[in-house]
Amino acid sequence: MTVPRARAVAVSGCLALVALGLNACGHTPPVTPQKPSVATSAEDVGGMSALIAAAKHEGKLNAIALPRDWANYGGLIEGFEKKYGIKVTVANPQGHSEDEVDAVKKSRDRRNAPDVIDVGDTFARAAAAQNLLAPYKVAAYDSIPSSQKDPQARWYNNYGGYISIGCDANRVQTCPQTFADLLKPEYKGKVALEGNPTRSGTAFASVYAAALANNGSFDNIQPGLDFFAELKRKGNFNPVASTSATVESGQTPINIDWDYVNLNYADQFRNKGVNLQVAIPFDGSFAQYYALAINKNAPHPAVARLWQEYLFSTEGQNLRLYGYARPVLADVMKKNGTLDEAAAAKLPTVEGTPEFPTDAQTGKARDTVARGWAKAIGG
Repeated sequence: MTVPRARAVAVSGCLALVALGLNACGHTPPVTPQKPSVATSAEDVGGMSALIAAAKHEGKLNAIALPRDWANYGGLIEGFEKKYGIKVTVANPQGHSEDEVDAVKKSRDRRNAPDVIDVGDTFARAAAAQNLLAPYKVAAYDSIPSSQKDPQARWYNNYGGYISIGCDANRVQTCPQTFADLLKPEYKGKVALEGNPTRSGTAFASVYAAALANNGSFDNIQPGLDFFAELKRKGNFNPVASTSATVESGQTPINIDWDYVNLNYADQFRNKGVNLQVAIPFDGSFAQYYALAINKNAPHPAVARLWQEYLFSTEGQNLRLYGYARPVLADVMKKNGTLDEAAAAKLPTVEGTPEFPTDAQTGKARDTVARGWAKAIGG
């Protein structure tokens, strides 16, 4: 009889203290919402409704280096604008990862500074080390694999794919299937990269893939540089950086790029006389995800955070699939039944489970490429 009585007294005591406005008996007072610029989660702002309201008040997102035909950014931008009535502007749409990081560093807190960046995860790690990024946990943060996110939530991978070889079969008699094929004399002047691997995450990954195809490893990217030096020596290397325009025009009849980019080109230009065949080279299978991050000095901090939430939502992740990109939350969505299975079935089949280099390995590889690329291609 004494236990229930003692419990009742304790409860009534707690109620009395709460009535007096005192923090006792485990009671936590309401948290005062924080400004979006310092919020590390939507809850800090007061929840998603409050974040949406703040974002609509700001009314604009400054993005950079997001081509509409890259991983379905066209669909994502349209979806975000329609859902929230917030205008998205994209500076330097054909820019590369290093251009994005440079823009964040140079713009500081100017109104035209990028709010967000989308970069190869090696560049995201470098930006975080330079204290350029704001920590923020999207609602899905805990579901992102630990290998695909920064433990301080300064960046996290959103989508990815495999390095592939795109080839216009209307301009090339026999399309290459492997890196070894690219050295054949029939491809003289035809093989292009997406950019300079010292600045482009895609081109850097292409060098890594070439290394794996030539007895290199995550610890040794030098064979990749040697491969492109040989490609240049044989006259097969095309110095023009491949874009949608160069693929359509035939200026880069063979281009090394992500599978989701080449597959989108194939769809985009099918009715324009471009018969783009896409192969994932089995001799140099290399997968990578791209990281999203918020500029620490984002001029539109609420919109920047809402943009991240959207890209990690079920809607955003399925929109990635429509652009042939592999959502980082695909496994989780498959388990809970929210993955668009029809769109997922259109992705190229690959064998085995992708492996990824460590931070130390990518750092070493970037240094090697930075020192050796100009020498490899002769300037």
